[in-house]
Amino acid sequence: MSAASARAETLARLAREQFDLLVIGGGINGAGIARDAALRGLRVALVEKEDFASGTSSRSSRLVHGGVRYLEHGHFHLVFESSRERRTLLDIAPHLVRPLEFTWPVYAGARVPRWKLAAGLMLYDVLALFRNVAVHRRLGARDVAGREPALRRDGLTGGASYYDAATDDARLTLANAIGAAEAGAVVANHVAVRALVRGAGVARGARSEDVLASHGGGGPTIDITALITVNATGPWSDELRRLEDPGAAASVRGTKGVHVAVPRERIGNRGALTLLSPIDGRVTFVLPAGPRHTIVGTTDTATDVEPGEVRATREDVEYLLRTANAYFPDAHLHPDDVVSAWAGIRPLVASGYGGAGDAASASREHAIARGPSGVITISGGKLTTYRAMSAEVVDTVCRTLGRSGTASTQARALPGGDLRSPARETDAARQALGAARAAAAEWLVGAYGSRWRAVWALAESDRALAAELSPGLPYIAAELVYGVTREMACTLGDLLIRRTHLAFETRDHGAAAAAAAAAIVAPVAGWDDAEIARQLAAYERESARIFAVDQ
Repeated sequence: MSAASARAETLARLAREQFDLLVIGGGINGAGIARDAALRGLRVALVEKEDFASGTSSRSSRLVHGGVRYLEHGHFHLVFESSRERRTLLDIAPHLVRPLEFTWPVYAGARVPRWKLAAGLMLYDVLALFRNVAVHRRLGARDVAGREPALRRDGLTGGASYYDAATDDARLTLANAIGAAEAGAVVANHVAVRALVRGAGVARGARSEDVLASHGGGGPTIDITALITVNATGPWSDELRRLEDPGAAASVRGTKGVHVAVPRERIGNRGALTLLSPIDGRVTFVLPAGPRHTIVGTTDTATDVEPGEVRATREDVEYLLRTANAYFPDAHLHPDDVVSAWAGIRPLVASGYGGAGDAASASREHAIARGPSGVITISGGKLTTYRAMSAEVVDTVCRTLGRSGTASTQARALPGGDLRSPARETDAARQALGAARAAAAEWLVGAYGSRWRAVWALAESDRALAAELSPGLPYIAAELVYGVTREMACTLGDLLIRRTHLAFETRDHGAAAAAAAAAIVAPVAGWDDAEIARQLAAYERESARIFAVDQ
């Protein structure tokens, strides 16, 4: 079955089948809820108006972390829960969630002195019940300088090392969406909810539109019937809630988090670091990102910008570069050094938010609420705890439906996560691809896990698909075909921004690769010349919407 035929059948199923649960929103929470519910045997539909992870879930710090910075604000329960979930995700998705050691340097006069850092990290280990990859270590100034030679040494008094985990946020979300589909859910991206359908005053699904077929006008209408509807739209939660109740008060307060990617050799970090910005004392991360780049982030500022239009500003970029330059004095980072800059909105629960000057200390707890016609809304939370949040939502759904069943997601590998040893799998990929393609081998295993062989099989059957998409980056043409045929990718943005990270790692954000990418996937996606032109124009708009830096 062609990709176009498969999508048409999915949309037809949305219209004709009767569901127990309709999940609206294909970010990490919505995808996680759909997978959990499908694994419990519920009849599930999941729709997302753009692409899976196209909002906040692809614009994070790419960390699954216990929340060491939450200790300062007394959010101990969240640290405990986050540490538990970090351990779970390391087990069920070892290809997508990998241990990452951090160095935290301490300087004379720092807001967090060495003794306080040591005490905090000891509490961090205790709250994790010592389920960390390893316990923290105190470091002297010489130890810190040996680990990170490019760090400023003036005033360095020591520091510590501790472990958290790195992830691929977009692909973690995608793995949950694919897992939901493989468990029996009907899953569709680029399907927008336009209205709720009610029966006797109770929400019984939604009237939706196939966005891809609209071409700027009204697309085909799809009425989805479900006993329970869950609103998992993150920053857009209040927009959907007002379809149910036009007078609903705001339940979500957004804060903007900005990241920049710069060439690794410019900044000089060897590993991951936790820093306190000399500008305002806020925790900032410096993170390795692939073989060539370093990510610096994040900001945490109140915003009322429409979630789909949030972008980094020049002020945001300068803040992050000034922070990095203060710790890496030979970097001399300038805005021209920025390869990409992006922003996402954290959908914090409004009741736990202290105001414009208190964004960093606002609670990252979540809340589950039921609207007047029965729509269940999940608000707040964080990437790390999505699985536990999803289980709690599905518990609520099951009670409402009078069904039994408990979550099993803590013990079931995500798609591609059934790896006995990621290291051995990477060695096998290196042998298959050859020594000259080591970076591509590492990427394939890290992105697809045990399913990397299916991607590489496409390249072996057609050697043109073994070609790299952009010089010096690990992505290969076979991934585009795999994305369309096996991962529900429908647009160039789906492929170059979220199935791969090419748009984040090139200064033109994938523009130079877009035409060739379109030509590669056109036969399997069913694109004619007119559709290719539309795809290229749409990609240019999406890229600008995400990566442009506002004044």
